[in-house]
Amino acid sequence: MPDSSNAPVELGTRSIGKLLKQYAVPGIIAMTATSLYNMVDSIFIGHIRDTGAYAISALGICAPIMNLGAALGTLVGVGASTIVSVLLGQRNYETAGKVLRNEITLNLILGTLFTVLVLAWEGPILYFFGASERTMPFAKQYLTVIMAANVISHLYFGLNSLIRSAGNPKTAMGLTLFTVISNAILDPVFIFVLDMGVQGAAIATVLCQLMALVYTFRYFSDRSRIIHFSRPFLGIDWRIARNSLAIGMGPFLMNSAACIVNLFINQQLRRYGGDLAIGAYGIVNRISFFFLMIVMGFNQGMQPIAGYNFGARQYSRVRKVYLLTAGWATAVCVIGFIISEAFPRAAVSVFTNDRSLLDLSARGLRCMNLAFSIIGMQMVSTNLFQCLGMVKKSIFLSLTRQLLFLVPLVYLLPRWLGVDGVWYSFPISDVISMIVTGLLIIRLMRSFGRLADGDEPTGLGGAIK
Repeated sequence: MPDSSNAPVELGTRSIGKLLKQYAVPGIIAMTATSLYNMVDSIFIGHIRDTGAYAISALGICAPIMNLGAALGTLVGVGASTIVSVLLGQRNYETAGKVLRNEITLNLILGTLFTVLVLAWEGPILYFFGASERTMPFAKQYLTVIMAANVISHLYFGLNSLIRSAGNPKTAMGLTLFTVISNAILDPVFIFVLDMGVQGAAIATVLCQLMALVYTFRYFSDRSRIIHFSRPFLGIDWRIARNSLAIGMGPFLMNSAACIVNLFINQQLRRYGGDLAIGAYGIVNRISFFFLMIVMGFNQGMQPIAGYNFGARQYSRVRKVYLLTAGWATAVCVIGFIISEAFPRAAVSVFTNDRSLLDLSARGLRCMNLAFSIIGMQMVSTNLFQCLGMVKKSIFLSLTRQLLFLVPLVYLLPRWLGVDGVWYSFPISDVISMIVTGLLIIRLMRSFGRLADGDEPTGLGGAIK
């Protein structure tokens, strides 16, 4: 067993501001890199001569299917990372090591099943998600490669999250930066030099993840680390698995909801705006995603700090890291709001020079992000419940914005406003869901205020035994 002196005890003693900087900055860089990683394919594909506009629409059609694959990855990965953070706070290193074995096994099972199901019914699935005869060839070329390597993605992103939770955010950041830089180098080679088009972009993406995964396995092979591979390499402890899956259910449902929302959006956009409207949403989504990924970087920085201190029953520190994270996340989203409203055309021009697609995308960006300023607070609040293992609240908040509010609006508003109705559905649902989130987070903060550090977390329902 590793020496306990290697445990990240500073999470319970060091200044919250310094800790958040230490853990969030690498997370922010990593998540910003991740958003750029997702953007790179779109930027290069969008500039393919003659077919770029429809190729980028094809990526928008593939997005919800890929989101569903990501949802399965977060079902395992987020729960495992949260448990590891809390277990390290409790000095339970043996159980933390078992979490690693569980995550690998579950990702192999779920990733393989998802790949088989998608590839078996790829054509009908793509048509269902909004593909047309014009966009189907591009969508199929891209999705086939991505799905064939789905297990690689599951393992890489899940294990990368564990590296961060084990107290090595810089290593996790470095791996993400590597995938971004290598993808930016390989994309133009495969797309233009080798003339492989959309399929080349997918191959470049897979190769980058594979190289990062190889290093990740080497990292966990080092037995001097608190969490490392041990024999047996694979296996499932069902008590840990149930706990992990329960905690990961919130983000899983959130990503699954995103898949359903994208399905409705693509269908409504195609109905009221055509194929290029789907491409416009893909562009708008990637621009918004850039800022949201920065917020997720703050969330990643908050996760080990909040989880560790909750496990150590230091509630004042949990409250402080939440408030600080929420403040920074709001500042990021305010910047995103300003860019969306003041410079929409300049932002979308990075992805395409097609005039029709430019006009649709700029209009969509401005309308869709009218309430963007409040999204950061909502995301951080939902993440806090997840970090503390408060599964029911996390699941509820994950569902409110996307399924309970957004889907009905996406269905109803276009009847009167046409394609603009799709765009305006987002700010309306953001405002409603923020009200609901605010009520729950205020109640939680008051509960922390009534507890002294060291008290049993009675009534909070988030302790991980």
